[in-house]
Amino acid sequence: MSAFDFSEHHFVSGLDSEKSAARIESESQMPPHNPVVESSEFAYKASDLVQIDETGIKVAANYVRLLRPHLINPSRVLNNPYDPTHPLTRTSLDWIFLISSLNFCFWSPFEGKSERYGVEWYASWAETEKAGGRRQVFTGYWSLVASLDRALWDEDVPFVNPEFYSSETMCPDSLIEHVFRPTKQSTESMPLIHERKRIMRENGSILCNSFGGSFKGFIDEFHRRYHGQGSALDLVKMVTETFPSFRDQVWYQGRTVYFWKRAQILVAELWAAFYPESPSIPHPLFPSSLGPRIEELTMFADYRVPQILHHLRILDYPPSLMQTLQSGTDLMYGCREEVSLRAASIVAVEWVREEIVRSLEEGLEDADGGSKDGDQEARQPGQDGKQELVGVSSVLIDFYLWDLAKRIESGEEIVDGIETAELAPIHHTRSIWY
Repeated sequence: MSAFDFSEHHFVSGLDSEKSAARIESESQMPPHNPVVESSEFAYKASDLVQIDETGIKVAANYVRLLRPHLINPSRVLNNPYDPTHPLTRTSLDWIFLISSLNFCFWSPFEGKSERYGVEWYASWAETEKAGGRRQVFTGYWSLVASLDRALWDEDVPFVNPEFYSSETMCPDSLIEHVFRPTKQSTESMPLIHERKRIMRENGSILCNSFGGSFKGFIDEFHRRYHGQGSALDLVKMVTETFPSFRDQVWYQGRTVYFWKRAQILVAELWAAFYPESPSIPHPLFPSSLGPRIEELTMFADYRVPQILHHLRILDYPPSLMQTLQSGTDLMYGCREEVSLRAASIVAVEWVREEIVRSLEEGLEDADGGSKDGDQEARQPGQDGKQELVGVSSVLIDFYLWDLAKRIESGEEIVDGIETAELAPIHHTRSIWY
């Protein structure tokens, strides 16, 4: 079985087929907390490779804390053609779901070169309104977004409709390949294109057979199941239970380690896309009085955030791992190095979040007591301090760190004021999971 093979419902690397049924049965009763946290803590210790620098945690947490507006407001904007307030809510949800279903494995050996897989489309939505609007080549994750938007806007293909893309008659493989066609200068095609086709067929069929042919039907069932009281973590668990291709978990040293990268980012993107303008307005997907409880989710363990965590001296790589990364050697999904990188990243961001919350709590106490005027910025005017602390989530820390890594790699930004390590290469794993 290949590292990204999900046929026959084998979704963990190295899973012994004779034992898989017993393991799945024993894990069917999911604990109420996020199993990604506990299992990653186990994997971090068990792999004993990548290490977390506690001094780096404190320094980086203070650096990120000074950028707290990024952490208490999900201002990250999806490049989504459908405004969530638009009547086409069903289409908007289907767009986000398909993007998340296919949001994996965009790294390329041609990084920074014209040969890399890229998609040409309008440089922005404003350009679509102009005659001869400016176009550009998008790479990485944005090549996926550009492909879908191009199909919808330029070619009027209902590509995000599950009833359409699940059907090999209406949407043959040749059409999928056309939608994901590269620019003329690209010498590589969309990575893992065959796996992407399989996921589209499978996820579309699940939505059609069980949820009325749309992701909105899935969300409606989520609301019914949890009586409108479901949290972001509840939705993540329902996604992993329902869609095998979101079940990013590996059997490692005698137990299952849950990463759930794409399931968590799907829910986080939904949370951000439909975030209410005012805190007094209930979130439409999580209308409970307790709200989304987004802080229960972790960072999204991929290949980009470990890179920036190492750069900020939060993660420490042993020489053997650094040599592997610099050589460009592919890491198998579920191997010691890959598990250690992802698990350490999850644990590290949790520690950064905890350190930021602790620092803000101390600032709020000092502000209340009037003992430290310099910490008055810890309380925003007109805001409740507790609400502010709840807003500090690993999700928004991840959003910020991912963007920072891309800006540093492109030379757009450098980290000032703290000691950093040389930017190491990302790790290379060909996988549907991230």
